[in-house]
Amino acid sequence: MEDLATNALPYDFGHLDDLMEKAGIDVLLATSKHNVQYLMGGYRFIFFSAMDAIGHSRYLPIVAYVKGAPRKTAYVANKMEGMEHANRPFWTPHFFPVAWGTRDAMAQAIKHLKAEGPASPRIGIEPGFLPLDAARDLEAAYSNAPLIDACGVLERLRAVKSPKELAMLKDASERISASMQATVRWAREGSTKKEIIDRLRAEESSRGLQFEYCLLTLGASHNRASSDQAWAAGEVLSIDSGGNLDGYIGDICRMGVLGEPDTELEDLLAEIETVQQAAFSKIAAGAKAGDLIEAGEAELAKQPNATCTDFFAHGMGVITHEAPFVMTNHPVAYEGIDRDEPLKAGMVLSVETTMLHPTRGFIKLEDTLAVTRSGYELYGGEGRGWNRGGR
Repeated sequence: MEDLATNALPYDFGHLDDLMEKAGIDVLLATSKHNVQYLMGGYRFIFFSAMDAIGHSRYLPIVAYVKGAPRKTAYVANKMEGMEHANRPFWTPHFFPVAWGTRDAMAQAIKHLKAEGPASPRIGIEPGFLPLDAARDLEAAYSNAPLIDACGVLERLRAVKSPKELAMLKDASERISASMQATVRWAREGSTKKEIIDRLRAEESSRGLQFEYCLLTLGASHNRASSDQAWAAGEVLSIDSGGNLDGYIGDICRMGVLGEPDTELEDLLAEIETVQQAAFSKIAAGAKAGDLIEAGEAELAKQPNATCTDFFAHGMGVITHEAPFVMTNHPVAYEGIDRDEPLKAGMVLSVETTMLHPTRGFIKLEDTLAVTRSGYELYGGEGRGWNRGGR
């Protein structure tokens, strides 16, 4: 496929074809921004990066892929994306910058499939990311063709990251870590949660990240929403943020204190760290995904504050919760279908331990780790102890 200029793609067509075959899918229609970005090799249209609605409808990018025939792949785009293509041509052999809404985008995708696809294809879709009007048009055009949930196919395709993807995730994590440390140093007595979040947004933006969210606590409160609550001397700060670097998510949590941590605070964070390290020790290619969960939970059960502490792990990459899925409904409602499966080199995990202490507040570490053949690599690991505010 060298003539298709696909060297930069993070996936292999043969792997995609195998996944589609196992799922009983002949044609794939990807319509979520994250999977379109992935299939396009990292491209996302900046005009609709933060929102979808326009006029009476919304932006609906579509990648249409016919199993076993990459040269038939089409990208159905917004009309303005023709300018993007002129500057940096897309790899897809067919490009249709024709749409302003959902129905005209789907009409073009249907037209392309009628010309290039099988007569009665089994069509893979993303049900949660396909608007009702577009879905109805697709069903009407292929009344005898089943629509099949393809989310699992795309999750498996994204599960193992390429070296380029791993570098992006590492870079994103390091930039968030640096942003957090700078923000905690800047914050001082009287700084409000809103002001601290705004400062983190500025720090992440200055480092080339697209700010996504910040969950922040001060003092004994467990409320992580933005407010006018002010930081007081001796209080803890928990700062949990996600930042996007060219489509890849960095997501970590770090702790701060206004002043010097007392012995109790040192002990509480040490409890969190002990649980984290127990889970880390079970991460390596070939290890069962559930082993890290069992190790974290077993270590947590030994801790003095186990009754107010929770342990969790999940896969991450293009989105904050993706394959491998290692826990069930904890706290996000999905099945831990990969708990009994071996980890693979190139998978990326988020491991987090959270304490809701009744008097000292919200104490948490969240870390990003890449699975390697011999163990793991910790991304953005700086500042995992107590970061001092007002410096």
